[in-house]
Parts: sequence; structure tokens; C-alpha cells
Amino acid sequence: MASDDPEQPVAIPITGELDLHTFRPAEIASLLDDYFAECRRRGIFRVRVVHGKGTGTLRTTVHAHLRRSPGVAGFAHGDENSGGWGATIVTLKPDNSC
Repeated sequence: MASDDPEQPVAIPITGELDLHTFRPAEIASLLDDYFAECRRRGIFRVRVVHGKGTGTLRTTVHAHLRRSPGVAGFAHGDENSGGWGATIVTLKPDNSC
């Protein structure tokens, strides 16, 4: 039975792609950190973060967090096959280099 309690954690599949459309802006930083940590544990070092095109506010928030994140080796806008500027491709550092 699914819980309707908004305080309950939401299970997110760890696939190397994270769509941020359903999350509140206040959740983004901790969500990215937790998702990236789990990706690293699973040997996933390239992650596509979908933030959408919109006004660019969410993309700006994501990029600011990525710049400060010690576990991120680099990032770039997606190309024409991976979402263009509506997605960011993140390269993660291995666990032992964070």
C-alpha cells in the first residue's frame, strides 16, 4: 500500500538518470548528493540530471550546487541526443577521490 505521507522518503531508481521535475527546490541539494553517492556505490560515474528548460532557475541552482560538490569531477549541458540545455551530464569522482 502506498503512503500519502509527504514526509515519507520516496524510493528513486538508481539508473544514472535523475529527473528533478517532481521535487521541490529546497530538496535539490540533498537529493543530488544522496543520488550521486548511491550512483558511486553502484559504479555509475556518468549521470544525466534532467532539470528542464523553463526559465533556467532550476538549471542555475543545479549548476551552482555541482560547482561546490567535491564528488563532482565535471559537468556540461546535454547534447542534442541527451536533452540539450534541459539536462546536465555530470561526471562523478570515484568514492576514494572525494
